[in-house]
Amino acid sequence: VMCLWLGFMKPGERGGAAAILPRAFAPLMRRLFPGIPEGHAAGSAIVMNMAANMLGLDNAATPLGLKAMKELQALNPTPDTASNDQILFLVINTSAVTLIPIAIFTYRAQLGAADPTDVFLPLLVATFCSTLVGVVVTARVQRLRLLDPVVLGYLGALTAFIGGLVAYFTQLDKAALEAQSALVSNLVIFLLILGFVGLAAVRRVPVYETFVEGAKEGFEVAVSIIPYLVAMLAAIGVLRGSGALDRALDAVRWVVMAAGADTQWVDALPVALMRPLSGSGSRGLVIETMKTFGADSFAGRLACIIQGSTETTFYILTVYFGSVGIKVWRHAVACGLTADLAGVLGAIFVAYLFFG
Repeated sequence: VMCLWLGFMKPGERGGAAAILPRAFAPLMRRLFPGIPEGHAAGSAIVMNMAANMLGLDNAATPLGLKAMKELQALNPTPDTASNDQILFLVINTSAVTLIPIAIFTYRAQLGAADPTDVFLPLLVATFCSTLVGVVVTARVQRLRLLDPVVLGYLGALTAFIGGLVAYFTQLDKAALEAQSALVSNLVIFLLILGFVGLAAVRRVPVYETFVEGAKEGFEVAVSIIPYLVAMLAAIGVLRGSGALDRALDAVRWVVMAAGADTQWVDALPVALMRPLSGSGSRGLVIETMKTFGADSFAGRLACIIQGSTETTFYILTVYFGSVGIKVWRHAVACGLTADLAGVLGAIFVAYLFFG
């Protein structure tokens, strides 16, 4: 499954799909990153990194992100301290807007989900919540002008779109909601694939050969994560087998029940706690949750939505800031974790809306 998805992504990348998003969001980026001069290499690297993240092109996103951080460092007057532009760039990365969560679809398919992509729309809403909150909180701390008409236009349009989706699906009964959300999710993904392949064909990219190249990368990615997944699944198996994990969750569940709230979400709580710390750890917990409760269980779906709503905050901060020698992170951690919390709360909300 990983080979299939990365195979489709490669023609999209070569055909210019990743370049459409940078052009669409360029006016917004100029206002959110006022310290970047017009035409500077940092601006294009940031937008290309964001586009690669949106399209799930992890192999392209990391090098572009490191390049963007290097270019931002060239503009930084205090090289050992993170600048405002560097912090906002990191927060947007950690909040992780992803249009096509390839890995999550793969895990759900492997573990027998009836429709591996049925979490697409809920995940889109949750990751939008984390990004929006991350941008707004960071902008407030940095005293950016959020009331600028262009900023309001972009954020307002995106919020209205997501709000419209939520409002529409809220008024459906459970059967209609699941059927229509699955239809819309699959239709959007199918149209994206057609767009990637069609644009590549129009631009005379050798689609078949490029697909094969991307599929080879997918195989390499799958093989590269196996040792980490084996280690984490073994560790999580020991933790669950010893009863420690279940006892901790039972304690949280008791508190939630005492407050009179529903406890279904507690089974996915370990993923939320692990996500900011370790990508491999949270992946292992997602798989363990689906294996324990079922891929189509509430907990299994919620774990997938949480996994896709944010990124590994501390890993990204360490790698990106470490690559340019930044030692003083300022408000980067606080803003990044605030975005993570918004993503988790958004994930719980949409999981109850779509699958509760």
